[in-house]
Amino acid sequence: MYLLGERIKKKTTITIKNPYNNVVVGTLGQSNEEDITKAIRAAQTGFEILRNMTAGERAEILEQSASIIKKRKEDFAQIISRESGKTIHEARGEVDRAANTMKLSAQAALTLTGKTVRFDLSGPSKKFGFYQRVPLGLVLAITPFNFPLNLSCHKIGPAIAAGNSVIHKPATKTPLSAIMLAEALIAAGLPKQGISVLVGPGHTIGMGLVRRPEIRKISFTGSLEVGQLITEKCGMKHITMELGSNSAVVIFKDAPFDFVAKKIRKGGYSLAGQVCISIQRVYIEETVADEFMRELSLEVGKIKYGNPLLEDTEMGPMIDEAAIQKAEKFCEDALAHKGILILGGRRDNTVFLPTIFLNVSEAALIIKEEAFAPIIAVNTFKTVDEVITKVNDTKYGLQAGIFTTDITKALKCAQGIDAGGVLINESPAFRVDNMPYGGTKGSGLGREGPEFAIKEMTEEKLIVFDQLS
Repeated sequence: MYLLGERIKKKTTITIKNPYNNVVVGTLGQSNEEDITKAIRAAQTGFEILRNMTAGERAEILEQSASIIKKRKEDFAQIISRESGKTIHEARGEVDRAANTMKLSAQAALTLTGKTVRFDLSGPSKKFGFYQRVPLGLVLAITPFNFPLNLSCHKIGPAIAAGNSVIHKPATKTPLSAIMLAEALIAAGLPKQGISVLVGPGHTIGMGLVRRPEIRKISFTGSLEVGQLITEKCGMKHITMELGSNSAVVIFKDAPFDFVAKKIRKGGYSLAGQVCISIQRVYIEETVADEFMRELSLEVGKIKYGNPLLEDTEMGPMIDEAAIQKAEKFCEDALAHKGILILGGRRDNTVFLPTIFLNVSEAALIIKEEAFAPIIAVNTFKTVDEVITKVNDTKYGLQAGIFTTDITKALKCAQGIDAGGVLINESPAFRVDNMPYGGTKGSGLGREGPEFAIKEMTEEKLIVFDQLS
C-alpha cells in the first residue's frame, strides 16, 4: 500500500504473479480497516490543500506527471505486462494513452468554468448571479486489472484537476502500476496527502471504503454485479459506474469484409477479450454470411498467442484460472445452444484460444451475458429492424459498431441502437481518451474522458447578489 508518499510495509502481504507463467512479479503490504481510517484522514488534509491550489498549479502537477510517465514508459510497460498478462505492445500503448489522459486532465483543470444565471426572465430584477463548479471532496477510485494504468488516470487525473483528493483501490491482481502512478504524482508535486493507494480484496477493503461517509464520490470500473452492490451499499454519494458489456457489430453486405475482419481481429481479441468494449456479438447479413465467415476465420486464425513479453505475441493469457473456467462455461453453453464451433473453444495452459462460434441461439450466454474472454459469436440477420432488435436485446449498452456504405442504414442503426456510443465503420472497441465514454442500461452511469469526468468530480455552487437600493 501507499500512504503519505511512502510504500508501507505490512505483516500481511499480497503477492502479485504473472498470469502467464505464475512467476512472482512483486509483493505489497495488504491494507486493513485501520489503514482505511488513516487514508481518509490524510485525504481530508489533502483536500483542503488541493481545493485551495490554483487551477494552474493543479494543471502543472498533472503535466509533470505525464512527463514522468513518458520518461518511465518501459518501466511502466514491463510492470503492466507482467502483472496483467497483456502483451508488451499493448502495455506500451497503454502507457502512451495514460500520459495523454493526464495531459487532457491538465487541460480540463484550466477550462472548468461556471455560467451566469439570469433572474429577469419573468420580469425586472435587481438580482444577478452565477454558478461555479467546486470540488466534491474525497474521491474513491476503484479500478480493474485490464487497464491498470490508463483507467486509473481517467479517474485520478480529473479528480485532482477539480481539486479533490483521491484514495485509489486498484484491482488486487494489478496494484504495482497503481503504486508507480501515485509515486509519479508525488514526484510531480502533488501533496503527499493528495493520493493514497490501498491494496486488498474488494469485499473487505473496497467495500470498507465504499461505506465510509467521508467519501463523497465513487468512480468504479468493473462488472455490473459489483457495480450494483456498490450502489446498494454506498449511501448518498456521487457515483460514476463504468460497467460491462457484450458489444455487438452489425455488418451489411456492402461492407468490405477484409477490412471488417481485421477490425474484429483486433477488437475481439486484444487483451484476450478482457475489455469492456471487446467485440462479442457479430451480426452479418444472411445472404453473405458464408463469404464473410471465410474471411473472418482466416484473419482470426493468424493471431499469434503466448508469452506476452515476446515482441511478436498478439494475444496473451487470461487473468486467472477463474476467467478460463468462465470462458469454458460459455463455450459449453454455446454448443448446448446449437452453436457451431469454427475456431478455438479450448485452453492452451493459461491462454484461451481465439474462439469463433456460428449460429448460436440468441438465448445463449455468449449473446446475453458478458464473456470477458476471446470468444465471438456470429449470427445472421435479414432486415435492419431485425438486427436493431437483436443488438438491443441485452441488459448492456456500452458501444456498438456498424459497417456499411449505406448512410441511411447506418443512421437508422445509430439512432435505433441503445448504447452509449455507436461507431460507424469502426469497431465498438475503439476509444480515444478525450471522447465521452460510458454506457446505458447495465453498462453504467456517467461518462469518462477528462473533459466530461471533471464535471462528475464537481458540483455547481450558486452565488446570487441583490442590489439593496
